[in-house]
Amino acid sequence: MASPSLSSPIAFSSDVGGASFKPEPGSQAGSAQGGDGVLAAPEVGVGGGAPSSAADDAEHGFHRPGFGKGPLVGTVQHYDRHLFLCYKSPDVWPSHVEGSESDRLPRILAAAIKDSKSSIDKKTRLTICQGEDGTDFSNGDLLIFPDMIRYRQLTHFDVEVFVDEVLKKNSEWLSNPPEPLSGSYVFVCAHGSRDRKCGVCGPILIKRFEEEISSQGLNGQVFVSPCSHIGGHKYAGNVIIFSPNVCGEVSGHWYGYVTPEDVPILLEQHILKGKVADHLWRGQMGLSEDEQKAAQELRVQFNEELDQNANKEYNGSAGVNGCTNDVTPAASSCCQGTGNATCCQVIPKEKPDNYSTQNQEAQDIVQKSGNKDNNLSSSKGVSTRKLCAIPTWFASWEREDTYAALAVVATVASVAVAYSYYRQAR
Repeated sequence: MASPSLSSPIAFSSDVGGASFKPEPGSQAGSAQGGDGVLAAPEVGVGGGAPSSAADDAEHGFHRPGFGKGPLVGTVQHYDRHLFLCYKSPDVWPSHVEGSESDRLPRILAAAIKDSKSSIDKKTRLTICQGEDGTDFSNGDLLIFPDMIRYRQLTHFDVEVFVDEVLKKNSEWLSNPPEPLSGSYVFVCAHGSRDRKCGVCGPILIKRFEEEISSQGLNGQVFVSPCSHIGGHKYAGNVIIFSPNVCGEVSGHWYGYVTPEDVPILLEQHILKGKVADHLWRGQMGLSEDEQKAAQELRVQFNEELDQNANKEYNGSAGVNGCTNDVTPAASSCCQGTGNATCCQVIPKEKPDNYSTQNQEAQDIVQKSGNKDNNLSSSKGVSTRKLCAIPTWFASWEREDTYAALAVVATVASVAVAYSYYRQAR
């Protein structure tokens, strides 16, 4: 399998299991080749095919000084759309693919996007991912997220029209209609010619992902690929996951300081269950840096409160729309009720007012990302809804109760009148 990458240039050691794909030097015509028809050579000393040594691991790998020490959340710059250009084998990517004179297609595409920035309403990021002719991810193929579509065989001759039709007008490229993508896509920064930490950690993570995908029978459902520089070398291993949440919404979630031991966790928790792994989470597509921090803070606090109340019963009456104050499994709700019914929100008894305010803030933040339910999902697999109003004594007053009250009042009045006549008679 082959798949895209995030951000920009990339170079990566291809000596890792089945994680690398090496197209033949003359295989893809047009702009997937260098300007002279020869594949660009990697920079000397980094990003080639040589496997990392023990010294590399100690200095640049998962045991390097400072690994896992810095804060992660809020380290993803805001953007709305991610393009992955499938282009060549990772071991021939120079440190800046988009700026390489010999790599015509990525250079022209990156320049066109930059020049059209003011005319593109969605902030767009371009990243290079591995391409192999004859596969589902051939040289020149372009993957677009969160749209989950693929355009085939883009060449440098097509760039101007493609940018105008797809990125500026938000329509389809008429010359080559898009194909829908399905499944989950994992991109691992392995750009060794850009930064050695990514070149050491990336291939190891890709190999572990492939092993876990195979062992769990997820081939054809989960795709992993090396990708170019995405920003934040110091957070290597850097991973981006595009995977539908329980509502079918797709957003790019970024993870940092990922180790091989974390790979099964990301597969199980994020891809299979649609839950964010907060201890590795850098942020996501569609949110600003401050919104990422706020979203995680609210999500973590919410999960902690759920844990504290896991063994307690939530006391509440049915609301006017028939909702009850209960915990709903995440798989059954996108914060949407059935029919016209309003959803309910679980409110911990300890902090009802504060919690309601916080949860509304969380919904406001998540709505901006187009991924409403995923960011509010808890690590226990539950989601929440809006608070249903608890009915007052007046709202539950029955007609029979009204008749009874009137009868009592009439009886009291009759007794009062009779007593008055009695006293006058005396």
